[in-house]
Amino acid sequence: MPVHPVEPQAVPEIRTARRGRRKLVLLLCAVALVIVATVVLAVVRSQPSASTSVPVPTVAASPVAQAPDSLRDNVESILEEAGDYRIGLALADVSGDAALAFGDSDVFAAASTAKIITAAAYYHLVETGEASLDEPLGDYDAAFQMEAMVNQSNNDSWLLLMDAVGYPRLIDYAASIGVTYDPEQNLLTPADMALVLKQLYAGDLLNEDNTAELLSYMQDTNNDDLIPAGSRAGIDVHHKYGEIGGELHDAALLTYRGSTFALVIYTENPEGTEEPEQADAIRDLTQAVEDALFPLTPAGK
Repeated sequence: MPVHPVEPQAVPEIRTARRGRRKLVLLLCAVALVIVATVVLAVVRSQPSASTSVPVPTVAASPVAQAPDSLRDNVESILEEAGDYRIGLALADVSGDAALAFGDSDVFAAASTAKIITAAAYYHLVETGEASLDEPLGDYDAAFQMEAMVNQSNNDSWLLLMDAVGYPRLIDYAASIGVTYDPEQNLLTPADMALVLKQLYAGDLLNEDNTAELLSYMQDTNNDDLIPAGSRAGIDVHHKYGEIGGELHDAALLTYRGSTFALVIYTENPEGTEEPEQADAIRDLTQAVEDALFPLTPAGK
């Protein structure tokens, strides 16, 4: 088959055409690379960088007790008027860590306010399967004794439930919730009791059903003449009073418009006898606290 040689004059034209095609291919490749690079850069920019922290929306902390200066002034004025009576007051917002203390912060003979610790300890054993509200205690079952101990402040019921828990386990339980407590001495500070109430209401001690049941026993009690009597209408009060010798106490949860505070007021007459002025002081202090924390809103605002 004959071979037809390329004419010499045609070679430059062929080379020129080939160079043109190469340039076109290179141009198209460059365009493609630019497109790919643009897409990759957009994707990279849309992802968080490993070395850059991405702002995360934070949930505002729960409100804590922010009492005005007037509260301290009013409380201290009441304490001064109390004369020789020993009085300690603790106040804590159940939704925060803030706590306020006034007067004597040392231990008092807690009297029947400590029944809340015994109640919580027994309910805890029920929840762990080590006890039952249906089991016999004395002439009745544990459920009956629980209500009698808290709502009616029955001391026989208290002894039965403390024996059922056992003193060593009661001490250990108190320690587990941050309170130093020996049932044989029955000593607590107002701040200790405020901590117990705060944890109870927040649901940190018991399940929902047992929390609700225990709180229900702390209303319409056999003695509502202390914090409940000093509280104004519209404020929900759950409390446990205590009295023995010269000791007169009340420990309460005050709820108003979604805010709940633990208020504990312990009073002691050094003479060893309970005096009417102690109850007056508890009611006056309750009013001072409520006026500061739950101020009345003028009509139309």
